[in-house]
Amino acid sequence: MPDKHLLNASSRVALAAFLHDLGKFAERARIDEAHQKDTDGNQRRDLNVQLCCPKYNERHTHIHAAYTAIGFDLLEQHMPDLVGDDMTPFKPWKDRDADDSLINAAAMHHKPGTFLQWVIATADRVASGFEREKFEDYNKLSDDEKAKLNHYTTRQLTLLEQIRLDGKPPKKEDLKYRYALKPLTVDSLFPQKKEQCEPEGKNTKAQAEYKALWQGFREALTKIPDAHRKNLPLWLDHFDTLWQVYAHAIPAATVSPMNQNIKADVSLYDHSKTTAALAVGLWRYHQETGQETGKLEDWDTNKFLLIQGDFFGIQDFIFASGGETRKRAAKLLRGRSFYVSLLMECAALKIMDVLGLPSTSQVTNAAGKFLIVAPNTPDTIQKLEKVQHELNQWFIDHTFGQSGVGLAWLPAACNDFTQGKFSDLMKRLFEQLEKVKLRRFDLCATQAPMVFDEFLDAFDNNKTVCAIDGRSPGIVALEDKWISRLAADQIKVGQYLTGFKRLLITRDDLNHNTLKLPIFGFHVSFTKSEDITGKFGQLARQANLLRAFDFSLPDTADKALWKGYARRAINAWIPRFTKADFDTFDKYTDTDEIYEKAEGETKTLNHLADEDQWMDEKGDWIGISALMTLKGDVDNLGIIFQRGIGAPSFAKMAALSRQMNAFFSIWLPYLCQKEFPNTYTVFAGGDDFFLIGPWRSTMKLAQRMQVEFKRYVGENPDVHFSAGLSITKPGLPINYLADMAEAALEAGKKHNPEKKDIPPKNAVTCFGHSASWEHFNDLLECAEQLNVMRKDFDLSTSYLYGLLNLVDLREGLEKNPANAIWFSRFQYRTYRMLEGSRRQGTKLSREERDRLQGILASIIADKGIQTHKGNYRIALFTHIYQHRR
Repeated sequence: MPDKHLLNASSRVALAAFLHDLGKFAERARIDEAHQKDTDGNQRRDLNVQLCCPKYNERHTHIHAAYTAIGFDLLEQHMPDLVGDDMTPFKPWKDRDADDSLINAAAMHHKPGTFLQWVIATADRVASGFEREKFEDYNKLSDDEKAKLNHYTTRQLTLLEQIRLDGKPPKKEDLKYRYALKPLTVDSLFPQKKEQCEPEGKNTKAQAEYKALWQGFREALTKIPDAHRKNLPLWLDHFDTLWQVYAHAIPAATVSPMNQNIKADVSLYDHSKTTAALAVGLWRYHQETGQETGKLEDWDTNKFLLIQGDFFGIQDFIFASGGETRKRAAKLLRGRSFYVSLLMECAALKIMDVLGLPSTSQVTNAAGKFLIVAPNTPDTIQKLEKVQHELNQWFIDHTFGQSGVGLAWLPAACNDFTQGKFSDLMKRLFEQLEKVKLRRFDLCATQAPMVFDEFLDAFDNNKTVCAIDGRSPGIVALEDKWISRLAADQIKVGQYLTGFKRLLITRDDLNHNTLKLPIFGFHVSFTKSEDITGKFGQLARQANLLRAFDFSLPDTADKALWKGYARRAINAWIPRFTKADFDTFDKYTDTDEIYEKAEGETKTLNHLADEDQWMDEKGDWIGISALMTLKGDVDNLGIIFQRGIGAPSFAKMAALSRQMNAFFSIWLPYLCQKEFPNTYTVFAGGDDFFLIGPWRSTMKLAQRMQVEFKRYVGENPDVHFSAGLSITKPGLPINYLADMAEAALEAGKKHNPEKKDIPPKNAVTCFGHSASWEHFNDLLECAEQLNVMRKDFDLSTSYLYGLLNLVDLREGLEKNPANAIWFSRFQYRTYRMLEGSRRQGTKLSREERDRLQGILASIIADKGIQTHKGNYRIALFTHIYQHRR
């Protein structure tokens, strides 16, 4: 059993560090309570300024530190105990003004006097990438209320706009975008033009925006269940989400008279999060090595251990195929995708639980990867080795070793986080992870996991192998088949996602919509919101409840993403039947199956394939029945993180990871829910996505994603993604769909029309043809023009199919000059087609035929075939498939 006392102590250090800059929020909001006076007439603000703020040239600087202490006082009634008999590692004072109280440790980070205050102050500097010698200069920076842009009016820049692959970020004055000072919503994820949200020289308006945000934050704090306040680690996980929602767009640093070049591009949340992780690692190193009295000035000792986790074999896990996977393809897809996120949550939790670390020590967790900061001690490494062995055994037992979670760790010193060395630190960490991938399961180790023992013991010749994955022992009955416990839980997850929006992770089995297979020793249960505040309050008090988080999709684009619990953006949109679907049920291939469905039930992939059909004037359904698989990821991600953000820091790295992930894990599922409801989000997060939907709608979705991503990154030409679109008939094995989509994506990544040494990427492959996004958008417009011309010009199907032959000729023109005849053939075929056309029963006049031929030549021959060559097939196939009967 983990050391509960150590975990609580670490959580207190994390809380003090997490909110060390609470005063920046409170001071910019100009909170009224700061100006209250005591019985002696002393203003609350002035007293705390004298206590917490350093002096430079006889003037106090960093006034926000005084507001940190005031802010703690105002929030205390809705927080866990901040004073009391057991405040370890802080002194057991009942007086909040004691030097080593938790509150003072947070507020004194610019004027540290005790060891614990120096722990917070050091972590603050390291998170920002400062060198140790720069701290005095840092303390000389003051706030200037008279500047055109000051700490009230400055709005946060977006890192995504600043990325340059050549490592030379633009000047601050050239940046056009800012984040609006609003809670985290779907809408506020996107930056705005600075003219829209940065009130230059208008302190009153800027302070009013901060005050409204502050009041919303205080009210939102009351929504954390009271019972969870008795479980500090659990409460801290909830508070992490709350602080992200209300501090994601508050600049952690702004301009000052002494440094007008500061770029306000890291949020208060990201700075707080990394500071908390580093503070806990730093304190624990000194605590575990018996150096709790000092030596914080030693920045060259490896006091931190960076732990990176990586899920390998994700595709094998999600797309494992047995005889029953086609029948339950949709349910398995959503269940397996969500299960991957569960595995990573539980793997990270396992590490933090064993090491006694709070949730804030996990800096990132997205797209099958996480990063944790721990103390670099022999005990930590020994425990990590045992955790890796336990993770390995679980995957050997339940996935035949086809998937797993690898752990890589790397010692680091404070100086490794400085801006001149941080990139090298991250490079070495990723190199270490690559080595771990090459020795998966460490089968040659002394304590290697036992392979196949679990399988041999579990196999029953009367039950056969699992009908879902085709390799595991069949243990659980499914109709007339046998499946593994893992497959049974994956199907259960697929079912639970349709009815529940919250998830619990506990030490004991709750027997409450609980998965049968424990994950690394933890039990996972699904529940509704009312169950958490009532039935499970006692579990929280007893520390049996380790995590309780909300995974619901956003309700509206402008509503804060906060419902009183820690939030995980790991859910995906699931297509469901609506009343309108039953009104047009005859479009579905299997109408008998529709009679058995009810409104709100999930659709199968077979249903989705029929969704893009449309009814003509005769009442017939037109268009092919087909699925389109869409797979994509951000181009050059490694270069972006290694040198794209100029002078990197730990906080910047965390911020960039969070912002990149949010587009795919928050905005994309919301878009599918509202505008593309027939899309299955197999996975979306980190920098990549995998979607399945009706063929034509999915093409439009890809187009929409590219347009919105361009807006999301502040129209930065160096940040973009490539994608692959693969069209198939329903019923094919799901792993086949995945392979085709992956091949299409790879083709898009290699798109190189100018024959450069390095392909520019930023492209899409569709119908086997790769094009830049600009050309792809043009081709979809060409397809729409064909729809219009089909009606206005009475274009025949044979005429349109004949265009494909002309495309073949134009595509081969560079190799065969005789192919130049393509245009003459186009003119001839178009003339013959128009010659037979009639308007209102009358043949067209010569003049009218010439006019129409000129239009068709311009739109189809010139702007279509001549411009796009072989890629014009994308437009032709799109049009032909839409009109196929």
